[in-house]
Amino acid sequence: MSTSLVDRCVLITGGTGSFGQTMVTRLLDAGAGEVRVLSRDEAKQEAMRIRLRDDRVRFYVGDVRDRDAVSKATRGVEYVFHAAALKQVPSCEFFPLEAVRTNVLGSANVVDACERHDVSALVFLSTDKAVYPINAMGMTKGLMEKVAQAHVRNNPRARTRVCSVRYGNVMCSRGSVIPLFIEQIRNGVPLTVTEPAMTRFLMSLADSVELVEHAFEHGQPGDIFIRKAPASTIGDLATALCNLFEVPAKFDVIGLRHGEKMFETLASHEELARAEDFGSFLRVRVDSRDLNYSLYFEEGDPSREHRADYTSENTTRLTVPEIMSLLLTLPEVRQRLEPVAASAGCG
Repeated sequence: MSTSLVDRCVLITGGTGSFGQTMVTRLLDAGAGEVRVLSRDEAKQEAMRIRLRDDRVRFYVGDVRDRDAVSKATRGVEYVFHAAALKQVPSCEFFPLEAVRTNVLGSANVVDACERHDVSALVFLSTDKAVYPINAMGMTKGLMEKVAQAHVRNNPRARTRVCSVRYGNVMCSRGSVIPLFIEQIRNGVPLTVTEPAMTRFLMSLADSVELVEHAFEHGQPGDIFIRKAPASTIGDLATALCNLFEVPAKFDVIGLRHGEKMFETLASHEELARAEDFGSFLRVRVDSRDLNYSLYFEEGDPSREHRADYTSENTTRLTVPEIMSLLLTLPEVRQRLEPVAASAGCG
C-alpha cells in the first residue's frame, strides 16, 4: 500500500462488502488517518465497528443513489474506492432499473461528489461481465465504466483522477459459489452446478485488492486496469472442493441461470489492440478522440492489429489438483476444513 495514504482520509463506498472490509483493514495497516465506510447496511456497519474497534473508521449510513448522502460522505476526502453495486446477476435481470439506479446513476453521483469536493483519485470497481454483456448487471457495470471515461473526456483539467479496475470472480466473496458449495457439502446434499463445462476466472480477494492498489498507484485518467487470472470449469471447481472435504462428488446440474454465459471475457480484442501489458496486469488506455471522426473515417488506423479476446476459455486452465492448491490459499476454505481435519484425527 502506498505511503501517500499515511494520515490521509479515504472513503470506500459499499465498504461493508467483502472487498470493502479487506480494504479497510489494509488502509488502517498502511497508516490512513481516517477511513470512511458508506453503505446501506447498518447491521454490518455495527459488526465492523465492534470487530475493528478503531477510532479512525467512521461509518456513514447512506446509498450511492442519494446525491446528498454521497456528497456528505465525500467532503474532506482525499481518495475514494467505489465498490458499491448491485452484483447478483439473476436479481438484476428481474429488476434492471434498480441496477441502473445503483450501478450507473449511483456511480455518476460518486464522480460528481468527488469533483465537487476536490478528491485526488477515484477508482471504480468493475467486472468481466461488463465486456460483451448479456445481462443487466454487466450492462450497467459497462455503463459505469463509460461514466468514468466520459468524465475524463469532458473534463481534461479535472482535479480528480478517475480510473477503473476490472476482474473476474473473487473466490469466497459474498454471493460467490464457493461458500454455497461448502455449505452444501457440509449439509450432505448434492452440489447445485449450473453447467459443469462453464468456465470462470478465479481470483482471490487479496489479488483483487492488489489490483485496486495498483490502479491507485499507477492509473492515469480513464485507464482500465485488468488483473490476469487463471480459470477453471465449474465442474472441476466443485470436484476440487469435494476432494478437499473428502466427500464423493455428487452434482445436481440445474442449467444456466438468467443472464449467464458459458465463459466470461476480461478484455475484448478491440481493447487489447490499445492495451499495455505489465506482466500480471493489463492497462487499457481511454479512447481520447473527440467527436471529430473524419480522420479515422477517411484514413483509418493502420496500427490496429487483430487479437483474440482474453477470456476464461483461452486463459490458463487449472486442473483439479491445481484448483485444490489454490483453494487451500484461502483462509475461508482452510477455516472450514479444520473441523474435517480434527474429526479425522480423532479416528
